[in-house]
Amino acid sequence: MISKEEGNKTYKTIGEVAKLLGLINPKTGNLSTHTIRFWEKEFKQIRPKIFAGNRRYYNNETITILKKIKYLLKDKGMTIKGVKKLLNLTERNLDETNNISINTSNILKSKISKISKLLKDLKK
Repeated sequence: MISKEEGNKTYKTIGEVAKLLGLINPKTGNLSTHTIRFWEKEFKQIRPKIFAGNRRYYNNETITILKKIKYLLKDKGMTIKGVKKLLNLTERNLDETNNISINTSNILKSKISKISKLLKDLKK
């Protein structure tokens, strides 16, 4: 596979991703890269990296999102609107979970600091 590397991230071309996803036109046997380009317009979560020559390259995170979209659309028969709602909901839940984790972490640090101070005071 032809892959570009930038730092530690490996990128795959649109053709490689179409092959990986099994997006093949049954009549012609050609890769259906136009499907991925269409999904890019429909789903804000798909952000390919554009390198020299205006070629699209996809990282593993984006490929995972594309796999989810394909599964929900092609295998589960969901509509584009339904998949958008699901992805947006998932994104929102992840943001909320991250915020809760940060808040919980700050609360725990504060309590540990208070307990440490109490222990020091008890030792005196």
